[in-house]
Amino acid sequence: MAAKKKSKSTSKSKSPQRATKPLSQLLRLPSGPVDLSSLDTAATHGFPGKGKEDGPALTQALAPEISDLQERLYANGRSDPENAKRVLVVLQGMDTSGKGGVIRHAMGMVDPQGIQLTSFKVPTDEERKHHYLWRIRRALPDPGMIGIFDRSQYEDVLVVRVEQLVPVSEWNKRYDEINTFEKKAADEGTTIIKCFLHVSFDEQKARLAARLASPDKYWKYNPGDVDARAKWPAYQQAYADALERCNTDYAPWFVIPADRKWYRNWAVAQLLREHLVGMDLSWPEATFDVAAEKARVARS
Repeated sequence: MAAKKKSKSTSKSKSPQRATKPLSQLLRLPSGPVDLSSLDTAATHGFPGKGKEDGPALTQALAPEISDLQERLYANGRSDPENAKRVLVVLQGMDTSGKGGVIRHAMGMVDPQGIQLTSFKVPTDEERKHHYLWRIRRALPDPGMIGIFDRSQYEDVLVVRVEQLVPVSEWNKRYDEINTFEKKAADEGTTIIKCFLHVSFDEQKARLAARLASPDKYWKYNPGDVDARAKWPAYQQAYADALERCNTDYAPWFVIPADRKWYRNWAVAQLLREHLVGMDLSWPEATFDVAAEKARVARS
């Protein structure tokens, strides 16, 4: 994680970094000051394959276990909602970092009925009438569900800060407010997986150009992305401060190298798998006499 950034050509020539410890340890952001320029956007920490050719298959190979674990989580939510656990996956990153790709390829391998996806856009008139965390709180996952935030509460210390939408004194106090909000959610049974999709300046340019090169990708292009790109240093500093000041034991940040799409998708899927395994999920016990019901079915 702390290794100096390598050029993409150098990184691609290296053999993959074999997993010597769980990916949740390899990608977890250490506490302390954050220098995003020191974190390699093209790294492949813990990837067990040879490279791009193995990425999709190894990601898909996680599907059966993730699906089984997600069904257990969902079943507990339906059986005992007051005590059921929940999962919240937070996806943050600069434009083109791949939030949509992660949702399709990594999160898309579970039963849709167990997913609650919220994409946070510019606040509506109704949302502006409330505290900025109002809409976030309303979108937290229900018992037994996996919630996905495409952008999140962090927009209010990122865009709001860089675009100077509120005074410094206003956004500066929000880090502590966010920490308090996440602590309460965690205490109430939500496992929070915060993923910063770390894409490089050069790769973002290539992806924006690719969207303009093909008519079937025009819909993905937003001219405003270039305006935000012109403020790259300010956004990088805003992200660094958000990562540093909201990196807690109950809601740590995971930095996902996002220049390689195949690795990014595998990494988020693997993080989800590890967290679900760590929840020690079991199937709900029957609330009826199984033997008696078997007999009834046999006689029916």
